[in-house]
Amino acid sequence: MKVIGVQLDIVWENKAANFEKTRALLERANIENNSLIVLPEMFATGFSMHVEEIGESKSGETETFLRSFAIDYRSYVVGGLTIRTPEGFGRNEAVVCDPSGKVIARYCKLHPFTFGGETKHYESGESLITFQWGDFTVAPFICYDLRFPEVFRWAVLRKADLFIVIANWPQARESHWMTLLTARAIENQAYVVGVNRCGTDPKLSYSGRSLILDPRGKQIADAGNHERLIEAELDHSSLLTYRSEFPALSDIRSRYMSWES
Repeated sequence: MKVIGVQLDIVWENKAANFEKTRALLERANIENNSLIVLPEMFATGFSMHVEEIGESKSGETETFLRSFAIDYRSYVVGGLTIRTPEGFGRNEAVVCDPSGKVIARYCKLHPFTFGGETKHYESGESLITFQWGDFTVAPFICYDLRFPEVFRWAVLRKADLFIVIANWPQARESHWMTLLTARAIENQAYVVGVNRCGTDPKLSYSGRSLILDPRGKQIADAGNHERLIEAELDHSSLLTYRSEFPALSDIRSRYMSWES
């Protein structure tokens, strides 16, 4: 099954321009039915704290774009957007649409980025979610979540074998991004698809480096630093074979995952 990551140079707070850029990039690709297309965190606006300007209700323009995009390509689509709550806060979400355009999953970022001021404007998510893509059980995460390995472990206990991490991860910590994605693949014996933005916003530069990694932590695809697509065929049977041949996950002692200070 084919997964496609879309590494965008996001136009700051310009949804129409980013919709157009996304479509233009995909027009040049050969996309098979039932592929999994992954867009970055807040792909239509950039990592903005202006919730009052970029926030939407459910079924707003960005979600509508994702739904139509899924229908057009007869594929599953994951993309990041901002939902505005009645209290005026944002929810930094990853929305998943199936090939019929139906929203089948909605994940809210569990760990808003305090260092970047996100906690002042966005509320935390409440739970993990998974969805089915063929034989894969997929768990989506968003950017800063990558630094918290315990939530990935919980997802594995829910049978996840493919992680998606959408991000606006800055160039200054590029090495952390690449190392942590690799670690999440190795320790959980899972495929990992990390889709980051590239380019600049008013505050930061972003180096991209979107990656697709196999369950051994081997890089299958690396987007480099510029706007482009990456893709890979993921093999669920080979993942099961590897987990069977090296059954490290069976030694998880889940009682120690619930420690509290």
